[in-house]
Amino acid sequence: MTMDPHAIEPWALRAMLRWPDVPALFDWLELDARGRWLLRGEPITRPQIIETIGRNYAPDAQGRWFFQNGPQRGYVRLAAAPYVLRVADQGEALVTHNRLPVTAVRGAFLDEHGALLLDADPGPGLLLDSDLPWALERLEREGRAIDEATLEATLQLASGEDTGLRLRLATGFVPVQRLDAAQAPQRFGYVCVPQPDGSRPH
Repeated sequence: MTMDPHAIEPWALRAMLRWPDVPALFDWLELDARGRWLLRGEPITRPQIIETIGRNYAPDAQGRWFFQNGPQRGYVRLAAAPYVLRVADQGEALVTHNRLPVTAVRGAFLDEHGALLLDADPGPGLLLDSDLPWALERLEREGRAIDEATLEATLQLASGEDTGLRLRLATGFVPVQRLDAAQAPQRFGYVCVPQPDGSRPH
């Protein structure tokens, strides 16, 4: 049986059924590019709260990500992507900011600044910036490691172009494409700044 990475805990589902009309909250919770939850701009540090948010974090049908807090849904502003990924298990695996294992990656995407977004099985995730050296060691072209000049030339490619690079992971190789950061939400169907009416801000 495969675990649904977006499953909401039973207690929260029961609360939703009991109080179905509690209004949702916007502009109070954020996931930053370091994988930290921010409450009105301040990092949340209590482990119990962090764990609860992580276990009840999911997208709606419009691609808006939220924390289901009992009967109330709190929509999350995303600094970059729905997940932030970090290297685990001595460099042999990846895990999301809320501790979901990454077991499959379909593609890798370099933005114009050198950040790396992975199309992973839990959902699209930005690789933590401190783990970028790990990824750079695993980028190759035609079986050879790339140098700094190749990387710089790759970042100059137009968004959407195939880079000719591959990223070597424990599960195999994945192709690398250029993708501007501003185009990632539309490409992967998520909303960085959720709006009450479901519209996508410009």
